[in-house]
Amino acid sequence: MLKGFRNFIMRGNVVDLAVAVIIGGAFGQIVNSLVADVLTPFIGALGGRPDFSSISIGPIMIGKFINAIVNFLVVAAAIYFAIVLPMQKIQEVTKKKEESTPPSPPAPSEEVKLLREILEVLKTPRA
Repeated sequence: MLKGFRNFIMRGNVVDLAVAVIIGGAFGQIVNSLVADVLTPFIGALGGRPDFSSISIGPIMIGKFINAIVNFLVVAAAIYFAIVLPMQKIQEVTKKKEESTPPSPPAPSEEVKLLREILEVLKTPRA
């Protein structure tokens, strides 16, 4: 039973997933800081403090929900423009470089090598 658990933990997928979760958490802090410390104050400077928490429809406090939607949109925009677009550009440039360099021709098969040797022997003059 413990051997099976050890094999499960040591599989590459589990380790990759663990690394991705840790990196994702650290990256989440960067994005949240970008939104809270850079973008939100910028939006506030343009149109006043972006806080909708006091908005309500009767007893329903919808303002916090609106804040969550605005925060999500700002985070999504920040990720798209700061991460996704640059990565797409990098991938396009890399792909163009790979396409522009012609692949080396494959090595001839053993049959072709043998036929070439036979041709060379037949070309040599006999005494």
